Amino acid sequence: MIIVLGQVTVAPTDTQTFLEDIAGIDPSVRADSGCMSYSVSVSDQAEGRMLVVERWLDEASLKAHLRSAAVAASGDRWSGRMSGAVRVYDAANERPLPH
Repeated sequence: MIIVLGQVTVAPTDTQTFLEDIAGIDPSVRADSGCMSYSVSVSDQAEGRMLVVERWLDEASLKAHLRSAAVAASGDRWSGRMSGAVRVYDAANERPLPH
């Protein structure tokens, strides 16, 4: 499994527009082959900071997602208006949280 995790920041006045853009592509992303979960949420409204959390079946699924028309169009819309650090992690040995 592949985990994508990090933060992106937009101008605080653009936060709602950014979330609306993400909501617009969300259904197609969730339908992408290999998408196990996909979430973008506000972590600090005043700073325009978002938390990005995604789970993908494998690297090939993630790469196909990143090449999709919806992701490319969103990237074009936010190019130069978004910053942050989002990283990709390989995950193994998934298990429930211990009690």
